[in-house]
Amino acid sequence: MPVAAVNGIRLHYNDIGSGEPVVMVMGSAGSGRIWHTHQVPALKAAGYRVITFDNRGIPPTDECAEGFSIGDLVADTAGLIEHLGLGPVRLVGTSMGAWVVQELALQRPELVRAAILMASRGRSDALRAALARAEIALYDSGVELPPRYRAVVQAMHSLSPHTLSDEQAAIDWLDLFEIAHGHLDHAPGVRAQMALEPMPDRLAAYSGIRVPCHVISFADDLMTPPQHGRELADVIPGASFHVIRRAGHYGYLECPETVNESILEFFADGWKGAA
Repeated sequence: MPVAAVNGIRLHYNDIGSGEPVVMVMGSAGSGRIWHTHQVPALKAAGYRVITFDNRGIPPTDECAEGFSIGDLVADTAGLIEHLGLGPVRLVGTSMGAWVVQELALQRPELVRAAILMASRGRSDALRAALARAEIALYDSGVELPPRYRAVVQAMHSLSPHTLSDEQAAIDWLDLFEIAHGHLDHAPGVRAQMALEPMPDRLAAYSGIRVPCHVISFADDLMTPPQHGRELADVIPGASFHVIRRAGHYGYLECPETVNESILEFFADGWKGAA
């Protein structure tokens, strides 16, 4: 896994395929390798060069446990694009990663050809802000929750009821989440990422984005409901909007074929900006 020295840190990345570059930005507590399950193969098969990376806070990229800002993550992403001699590039971000992409599109438009914003929003609300603060308080309390309990809560927060109604799928997801929690529960970099929330209101600022954007929301997403994505798309000039049914916050893993189709169609002819 190559390493780039950018923005004062060591950032680990993968660079696969050839063609026009697509840079993918993962959400909080997630490795860039997650994209390789479904999205990277589809983009590579479509003729794109795909760059994924581990955000600041996620090993083996520097964890920066002392804390950092969303601006640091934006600068890291810009630094990687410049390190590789790319730009403008197509960008795909989900959740926190979409926040990074939105800010990059606003601050460094010369680096962005087009942007996919998945499971995203332009502001927090009372419930999500309370959840963010509660998760930080739980982490800081040092309370050790049973891994299986944490896995069940994550499944109910992040997956569609349609997925969880499938007995075998539910068992498989619970096993996966339990393993993942054991790896990252006490990672100091994850705690630093948690401190980025709650998200401030950036809707007015995003009206200044001038690069083509496509917002993808998931119909059963409890963390960033579709109305948040619709609100975001409405303030970005010309942005298109797509709601994917039977999917929760991890819709790119639950409904990968539909997500990949939406990404590829926008990249192919998404300059129209029709919502």
